[in-house]
Amino acid sequence: MNTTIVHFDLDTFFVSCERLLDSRLNNKPVIVGGTGDRGVVSAASYETRAYGVHSGMPMKMARQLCPNAIYIRGNAGTYTKFSKQVTEILQSEVPVLEKASVDEFYADLTGMDRFFGCYKFASELRNTITRESGLPISFGLSVNKTVSKVATNEAKPNNQLKVDTGYEKAFLAPLSIKKIPMVGEKTYRTFCNMGIKNVHAVQQMPVEMMTSVFGKNGRMIWQRANGIDHTPIVAYHERKSISNERTYGQDTIDITTLKTTITAMAENLAFQLRRGGKLTSCVTVKIRYSDFQTYSKQLKIPYTSADHHLIPVVMQLFDTLFSRRLLIRLVGVRYSSLTTGTYQINLFDDEKKTVNLYTAMDAIRTRYGDRSIMRAATMGEGARTIGNFTNPFNGEPPIVLAHRTQ
Repeated sequence: MNTTIVHFDLDTFFVSCERLLDSRLNNKPVIVGGTGDRGVVSAASYETRAYGVHSGMPMKMARQLCPNAIYIRGNAGTYTKFSKQVTEILQSEVPVLEKASVDEFYADLTGMDRFFGCYKFASELRNTITRESGLPISFGLSVNKTVSKVATNEAKPNNQLKVDTGYEKAFLAPLSIKKIPMVGEKTYRTFCNMGIKNVHAVQQMPVEMMTSVFGKNGRMIWQRANGIDHTPIVAYHERKSISNERTYGQDTIDITTLKTTITAMAENLAFQLRRGGKLTSCVTVKIRYSDFQTYSKQLKIPYTSADHHLIPVVMQLFDTLFSRRLLIRLVGVRYSSLTTGTYQINLFDDEKKTVNLYTAMDAIRTRYGDRSIMRAATMGEGARTIGNFTNPFNGEPPIVLAHRTQ
């Protein structure tokens, strides 16, 4: 029996979410991403594509190419909510679902042709998603993940495409080699130096030549160019880590700013853990200096999701890392080795009022936003852009928690 894989991709996802929230953005050039000079374009509407703007581009360059666009910083919490809505629709309808990213999904529909028709089913599912979420979505249908993904990109925007069994190679042949997953800018330049720009030329090459030029990845690229991909669908599973990073608009060595940033990150991520019913047992801190040298350190700890346990560990790791005394470009905090659980009182350190305090704080944050209540130590320039800045108080400042921790 031939497999049937469908790939769904929400079109310009972040932009589409913003347009749902503000209809005045419809049919206008919109760019979502970091709004500083060092920011990166996370999503760009199709109206900006004619100017050469694309995701992953430096925001400074995007402003030069399309100065009349509407620039939005975006809100990760909003996008997560819409992504979860689409995920729940798909999970309720398909037998096996893989969530490849916040806006991409693979589903295995093998065997459904005998009952309903895979293409018809996928079409109706696409209409259901658009109707219930309000978000435009495209899909590609074929025998494997690679061809389905390429078909989705060819179908966009807001459309669908089926590649019949046996026509995978013919479908891929006229396309640019850049359309094949795994072929980035560096690999594409190598192909160009070889005089190769389309998939058909790769299909005619001996696989041995591909491996001699690209190493072990050469065989995989050759297989995908020929429509061969046996990668299985990995059923949707919970994330194993949670992280946050901040790239400064201007490199800094201000220790107060740096510590404010990572404290705010540690506090916000701890709240995300508790909100998701998770505990962490591994803390990592990352620093990138102005010369782009990047260093990180991690430490295994007992399972916890409490700020007053995690923040000291983060600060300890930062103090260990920050040894070069150079200007710092980026800092980051990551909690990994996650497991399901809730914060429990430490018999030696904590009191019940500490747990009640976290419960009250989290209730306020859940209702009014991640940064509606915070420690005094996380206020200031270093905490700017950390967390969700949805202001529930109509212009009033957030609650500041000046709580002495042990």
